Amino acid sequence: MAEFAFTLAAAPTLGGADIAPGGNRIAERDDLALVSVAIPLGGDRALAAALRKGWGLAVPGPRLSAVSDRARAIRTAPDQIMLVFARSGPDANATVQAALAGAGYTTDQTDAWVALEVSGPDTPAALERLCPLDLQPDAFPEGAAARTVMEHMGAMILRLGADRFLLLSASSSARSFLHAVETSYRHVMR
Repeated sequence: MAEFAFTLAAAPTLGGADIAPGGNRIAERDDLALVSVAIPLGGDRALAAALRKGWGLAVPGPRLSAVSDRARAIRTAPDQIMLVFARSGPDANATVQAALAGAGYTTDQTDAWVALEVSGPDTPAALERLCPLDLQPDAFPEGAAARTVMEHMGAMILRLGADRFLLLSASSSARSFLHAVETSYRHVMR
């Protein structure tokens, strides 16, 4: 019987998509790790201290994120945050567990989500076509984050700058999500 040797290699969900509609940009961010951290019952203070010590982050309030030079924490539920940081290897969960020293329950979500960074002058208008949130800077300032629906898909949206956002959606519908975002840009480009 013949023996087969296979080597598996990780590949970006969207093949590293980088699209430039007009003066805008839609880029897949496959360099990010995403780890969900659930706060144990009565463990708010312990998690806050561990997050500050391990990542230099504060626990963000509702609809907000906190950022340090190593990571970003996004509030996703009353007792849950999502840590987003540069991927340094295949086991993001172990990295977070070591830094938090058991202060939170962690789950690696990296492969469950697709991340798109969108930017450019038409970005707010393109996103407002897809998303029911008020994305005006006074209502959704830099650092704001929210769970929402974009087109017909569940998503998270995070404002990184005036015309720059990070969008997260299920990797199982990544191509549909990218298509919806790109189509929206094409309808609003100046």
